[in-house]
Amino acid sequence: MAPPTKEKTELIVGLCTIGVALVLLLALILGMSRINLQLGSFTSPSPTTPSRTSPTVTPSEPVETLLPNPYGARDFAYANGYLTCLSGESWLGVDVSEYQGVINWQTVAAQNVRFAMVRIGARAWGSQGQILTDSRWEENLSGAEAAGLRTGVYFFSQAITVEEAREEARFVLEKLDGRQLSMPVVFDWEIAPSADARTANMSPELLNSCAIAFCEEIRAAGYQPMVYFNQDLAKRMFDLPLLQAQDYPFWLAMYAGALTYPHRVDMWQYTSGGTMPGIEGLVDLNLYFIYDDEKDA
Repeated sequence: MAPPTKEKTELIVGLCTIGVALVLLLALILGMSRINLQLGSFTSPSPTTPSRTSPTVTPSEPVETLLPNPYGARDFAYANGYLTCLSGESWLGVDVSEYQGVINWQTVAAQNVRFAMVRIGARAWGSQGQILTDSRWEENLSGAEAAGLRTGVYFFSQAITVEEAREEARFVLEKLDGRQLSMPVVFDWEIAPSADARTANMSPELLNSCAIAFCEEIRAAGYQPMVYFNQDLAKRMFDLPLLQAQDYPFWLAMYAGALTYPHRVDMWQYTSGGTMPGIEGLVDLNLYFIYDDEKDA
């Protein structure tokens, strides 16, 4: 038989190509029909009824809203070398420890200082974490009281367990031995400036538990507890709504010429580099705010 001509070969190839294309088109049409049938039989779950795989969400307890700071940058100015609040009542005060040495409290009071916060003790940063008594706490507390100042105390905490926080509170109460105070007793927990500090791995949850444990021991003894913090601790560690819900007043360390922190605080440590006649060297200076709602209470 004679071989096919070139024209016949091209015709056969063309017909085969058309045949393959028709087969593929038919398969595509059948596939689409099958998909439509499956989609048509699918029923989505009712929006009011969760599907089996949807997690059930339980509404959480509402978070207490922090009270706003009523002051702005224009509400503060210096008078006679000390910061004052122009639009509300505030008291000038100092906080001191043994590091200030011997203090002439009468001279301090003559600067229109209204209160003094005295360190009563501290827990060491090291692994042993022993509790130390401030060597001048009695001298400072008595001297400030004799000069007519309002007085409170603070404890520098490095507690890493709830029991240690309670131990610190009991130490403070033992030292005070029922002594009357006109200012709060403060839980002052700070991050130690050492990578080897015993508090290096403290969690926020544990710190808040320690703060509450300390403050409740203090409150049970009839004193007003308070919590001290700076902006970093407030942001990373302390649950301020939780602490506010316990009615603990706040003492903020923020070194500036105006209190621009967004939340309300009762006491503001505005500098650690202040000077004061009657005190050698530098001293922390503070403002204590008297709010209208507290006057009415």
